[in-house]
Parts: sequence; structure tokens; C-alpha cells
Amino acid sequence: MISPAPLTQTTGVAHTRIYAYGAARGELLVDNNALVGPIDSSDEWIRQRTGIITRTRAEAGTSALDLATDAAAEAIASSGVAPEDIDLVIVATISNPQQTPSISAVVADRVGANPAAAYDLNAACAGFSYGVAQADASIRAGIARYAVVVGAEKLSDVVDPTDRSISFLLGDGAGAVVVGPSDTPGIGPTIWGSDGSKADAVGMDHTLIEFRDGVAAWPTLRQEGPTVFRWAVWEMVKVARQALEAAGVEASDLSAFVPHQANMRIIDEFAKQLKLPDTVVIGRDIETTGNTSAASIPLATHRLLQEHPEISGGLALQIGFGAGLVFGAQVVVLP
Repeated sequence: MISPAPLTQTTGVAHTRIYAYGAARGELLVDNNALVGPIDSSDEWIRQRTGIITRTRAEAGTSALDLATDAAAEAIASSGVAPEDIDLVIVATISNPQQTPSISAVVADRVGANPAAAYDLNAACAGFSYGVAQADASIRAGIARYAVVVGAEKLSDVVDPTDRSISFLLGDGAGAVVVGPSDTPGIGPTIWGSDGSKADAVGMDHTLIEFRDGVAAWPTLRQEGPTVFRWAVWEMVKVARQALEAAGVEASDLSAFVPHQANMRIIDEFAKQLKLPDTVVIGRDIETTGNTSAASIPLATHRLLQEHPEISGGLALQIGFGAGLVFGAQVVVLP
């Protein structure tokens, strides 16, 4: 039996943090009245069920790649990190119009980070939380020093205007962060997981193969609303509490709570069950942006930091959950 020569393994810094956020929203503001006809609904019905007044959607010529590039460029510019020092780019998305190449590799090139390692990940609405976890782990393992994590979606490409379960919820946009070394912990332990037994609760209604073969229409998103609502409200609150415990903090220590922007009723129930004090600012970007899946957490945080600069440097609990079903949560220090 051959004894191999000992391998050298890399080790990185002890801690990481988020340096800056960037955001890009679709150019079009689409109000409820523009969507109610095909679903035989009303502005009042949508507002009461979801809290959405308008949602941002991108023009036909704007892609998820374009949105991701703009958000990443802003995050890098605000971070103080030179683009050429970015050596890892992660894009969380379910709306890359091509199976390959990845959005991330092209984003890395566009923002001046070539030849950074780059890959896309598909964890739906938990994608951003997954990406932050992987950037944190990669930097602490020594295989990257500075990372860009982007959540980017053009969900209007996969919307059936006649679907009453989800079509009126969805918007387009991208949010990004730069993650790098820190002298103190800036990203808490991630609580993540999945429940594939509920895979049929939310996702695409057809496959690309079925579309190719002419046996199904273009695949679009759909969901079993009551199933997703119950799972999010009852199971995800447990995950949020676990993330707080893993980080060693209490809800009262938070400056902000930024859940996935799925539904205002879910957000409000979250806040109630977590017993958040009035001092905690809650992300409610869904009201004017809609549900942007992987982009929703960084977009909501970007807006909170603009509207409430006093929370800078404070703690934020973020939690994503969606198709898979998948979930991910962590406490982070806001830049």
C-alpha cells in the first residue's frame, strides 16, 4: 500500500463580515390593477392577501444577468474592495434563461473580477442565505479572500398571467453583497436544510423537455398557497429561533429582521411569533417590489439601510425559504 505524500491544506481568516450592499430593480412599476383581469381579481384582494401595492418588473431587453451585474457593481463600489481583488462570485438564481454558462462567470467578467471562481446556485428563495453561508465558509477556509454574493431574478419570464396562485406576487430585481475578512464575527452560523417531501408545493409546472416535445406549454411558476403559508409560518419560525440561538443572541438584540419577501401576512406573523420589540426594523420591501425570490433579502436590506441608517453596525436576522422546499437563516452584522 502506497503512503501518499502529506498534502498542504489552506486555512483562512477566523471571521468574515458583509462590507456593502448593492441593488437593482426592474425598470417598470406594475400595479395590481394591471394584473387583475386574467385572474378575475381586484386590487383590494391582492393587497389584503399579500400586502403588495406594486411590483418592479424588468423590460423585455433586461435579463437577470443585467440585474445581477448592476447590483454586484454597486456593492463592490460601496465596499472599498478593488474589483480585481474579488476572487469568488456566487449568483443565486432560478431565472437564468440558459442552462449554461452560469450568470456568475459573466458577472465576474463584467465587474472586473475575472478570473474569480464563479458559480450559480439554485436554492430558490433561500438562495441568498445559502450564498452568504458559502462565501463565509470559503473565506474562512482560505480558498477565497473577497466574495460577491448576488441574488438575481427575472421572474416575469416564468409567470403565467392567468395563475391565481403566484403570478401577482412576482417581481424582478437583484441584490448583492461583498463579503470579506473581519476582526470580529460578522456572519453567524447558518441554519439550513430542505424538505423534498414537499417538492410539489411550489416550483415549475412543466419541464423544458415537455416544452421541447410539444406536450406542455412554456414552464411557469405555481404554488399551493395554503401549504406554503402553513410551512413558512409554523416551521420557519423554528428555524429563525435556531439561528438566533446559534449566534448567541436574543430577538431583543436585533436591529433588523429581514425575512424572504414572500407575503406580508407571513412577515407580520413571523414578527409576532418571534416577539420582536418595536426597536427592531422589519424589512417589508414586498409592498413595492414584490416577491423576487433569491433577490428579496438583499433588496429589502439595501432599502432598510437607506431608510434607517441608524441600524448600520447592528445585527440583522435574515431567513429565506422556498421551492425545494429549502430554507436558510443566519444573523449578520449590517455594514
